[in-house]
Amino acid sequence: MAMLSFERKYRVRGGTLVGGDLFDFWVGPFYVGFFGVTTLFFSFVGTAMILWGASQGPTWNLWQINIAPPDLKYGLGLAPMMEGGLWQVITVCAIGAFVSWALREVEICRKLGMQYHVPIAFAMAIFAYVTLVVIRPVLLGAWGHGFPYGIFSHLDWVSNVGYQYLHFHYNPAHMLAITFFFTCCLALSMHGGLILSASNPKKGQVVKTTDHEDTFFRDAIGYSIGSLGIHRLGLFLAMAAVFFSAVCIVISGPFWTRGWPEWWGWWLNMPIWSQWPLK
Repeated sequence: MAMLSFERKYRVRGGTLVGGDLFDFWVGPFYVGFFGVTTLFFSFVGTAMILWGASQGPTWNLWQINIAPPDLKYGLGLAPMMEGGLWQVITVCAIGAFVSWALREVEICRKLGMQYHVPIAFAMAIFAYVTLVVIRPVLLGAWGHGFPYGIFSHLDWVSNVGYQYLHFHYNPAHMLAITFFFTCCLALSMHGGLILSASNPKKGQVVKTTDHEDTFFRDAIGYSIGSLGIHRLGLFLAMAAVFFSAVCIVISGPFWTRGWPEWWGWWLNMPIWSQWPLK
């Protein structure tokens, strides 16, 4: 694809965090940079380790390949390669690739003169991943509490953790996370539907403006958050959903070991209920 005219303004040297001019170049439409190189390195090594681990297993079935974390007996130490050490190497590569990609986004923002909303939002997703494979296992004292790398095995791990705390949906942080996920879907679907409707009018009619969009929501729900506001709201809802997803799992085990329905006993123990004895 030919370079768009306005891109020439931004494809200038500078804005790098590490490496200076060494990797300050583009390949087609993609900026490389030092962190682009480290992203490729960690991605290649991590993928190679997954393929090597699969080659040592019983199947090449994509759904059944499983790279398991170390046994709990290894605690927070290094495990033999085929007894969880491979999982540890892949985890390091994954974190290296994700963080490198986020820092590459920072460099692109610096070149474009933008704020850092995109890498900050991506950093929230990295935080959720690190919570599962580093923070929670460290708090529980063993890498074996991390989730396995595999499709079915990962789903089994999620199911088992849920049953371990009985009804996991009673987890208050999980409730908040799901609420934010659904609200994010609602807000952005309403926004997307509105933009599509305004920019694709009936035949013979002109494209509608922002005033029409604002008027629609003022008539529909009594308030319009505006063109900039809806994107800020979408960013907040998405980041909040991911944040509370991380919170809901990190408190399960390190800070709460019983079934989550039992946690709600505090409600019945409030002093107000002592005035209304059950008969």
